[in-house]
Amino acid sequence: MNPVRRRRMWFVVALVAASALSMTLIAFALQRNVSYLYTPAEVLGGAAGEAVASGQARFRLGGMVAGDSFSRAHGSMEARFRVTDGDAELPVRYTGLLPDLFREHQAVVATGRMDGGEFIAEQVLARHDETYVPKEVADKMGLAHDRHGVTTPADTGASQ
Repeated sequence: MNPVRRRRMWFVVALVAASALSMTLIAFALQRNVSYLYTPAEVLGGAAGEAVASGQARFRLGGMVAGDSFSRAHGSMEARFRVTDGDAELPVRYTGLLPDLFREHQAVVATGRMDGGEFIAEQVLARHDETYVPKEVADKMGLAHDRHGVTTPADTGASQ
């Protein structure tokens, strides 16, 4: 083989190897930063996986803040509440300032990890207007509503 062609072939092989290595490193970095959204029923039922239930994996918990579940100790930044999807409720503990629109019976998405039977939230996001529910939460809540025969204002408005 001609030395120029051999050098060119090794250059192409090295370029392909470097590209494959960089794509692999990018894929691993992106995979570590992914956090999946689960409902309380998926977490408590085991559908979310062992890493989620054991507290090894960071994930997003979505649902509605259960009624009469919010409490905060006087003079403390630690808030406790329960998130429900209609099938199950999961206790949540969060230390910090809650969003202005956070309240009971409203959609919430919290990011964090499990600790025993309690979800320790690092971040809490609340809905931003009267009609907004995050799409992922709405889809999963809709499935729970269908299973339990719950009608929503959107269902009654659509049938008129």
